[in-house]
Amino acid sequence: MSVIRIQAEPFDSAAETEALTGGRGDIGATVAFTGFCRDEGGRLSALELEHYPGMAEAEIARIAGDAEERWPLLGLTVIHRFGLIRPGEPIVLVLAASAHRQAAFEAASFMMDYLKNRAPFWKREHLTDGTTGAWVEAKAEDDAAMERWI
Repeated sequence: MSVIRIQAEPFDSAAETEALTGGRGDIGATVAFTGFCRDEGGRLSALELEHYPGMAEAEIARIAGDAEERWPLLGLTVIHRFGLIRPGEPIVLVLAASAHRQAAFEAASFMMDYLKNRAPFWKREHLTDGTTGAWVEAKAEDDAAMERWI
């Protein structure tokens, strides 16, 4: 039921939504979340994302399975990019489909909280002054967001 991809190239949100919903009359709602790279006030030229191939897909599939057990989903798409991503470019797409909106909203929110906190990706900043920053640390507010799902 889930589509999970980890890829370097950008994705097309509209095409992914059509692939999930096209020709289906059972879906009453989809919730789409697209996360973009920010420029962090003009100081960031790119964000570098690394992952362990195979491990990242397996962990995202496990999280998606949890979402499918919690909510009556009719489809779930998760696409996460890796590599060098410039400000304004998309990083992650979550599409959750259900017969009713509440399940789709909750499942999409659940997936993003888990992707942000538990998916095996590492981020490093590349700054506009030409230097490479440190690896990005987890934020307390992201950890706190996980509490509602436990």
